[in-house]
Amino acid sequence: MGKSPDGILGDAKPPNNPPHIPNKMVEKVIRSLSGELEAVFTPWIADRIELIWLESDDDRLGMTRFEEGANELLRRRRLRLDPGMVTIGLHPVLIEDSALYEHTFVHELLHACGLTLHSKKHDDLTNEIAPAPKMSQSPLLQKMRDDILGQSKISQWNCKNCGFTWQRKTVSKPKRCFKCAKPL
Repeated sequence: MGKSPDGILGDAKPPNNPPHIPNKMVEKVIRSLSGELEAVFTPWIADRIELIWLESDDDRLGMTRFEEGANELLRRRRLRLDPGMVTIGLHPVLIEDSALYEHTFVHELLHACGLTLHSKKHDDLTNEIAPAPKMSQSPLLQKMRDDILGQSKISQWNCKNCGFTWQRKTVSKPKRCFKCAKPL
């Protein structure tokens, strides 16, 4: 992935302490994956994960890396064998927000268990086990949003139907005009 020295993620200082596994989170994930056919590495994962901090200039909040090569991983997945060591990297900026830290850890742990694709099932399990904080409850998400909006060329939204213009405060484009309710 790319490096992002500018912005909120680039401002984080690497901590002196190693990252921690949130309390009872591994057990909670393993219980939630009971009977899940795609999660082939679940029986081994509690003993195979290693947590590290990502570099401060990394542009990802988290990453999962299987130490075996791609071909060997596919073979182990197909034969339902031990995945070997799995490294989960978390961005140091997550120290600022415990709810987002847990959410990101669970997201990456689900990948490590074998749910490697970003599917609806992966999203649903992540939000069930460790829901993402709401924007209003997370200063980190607010800083990230402000950073994205500050770099954006679009500073306001315009309705082509009624001509209403309003200041941009969201990352995603609104679906409808606030004044006339017509689709944008």
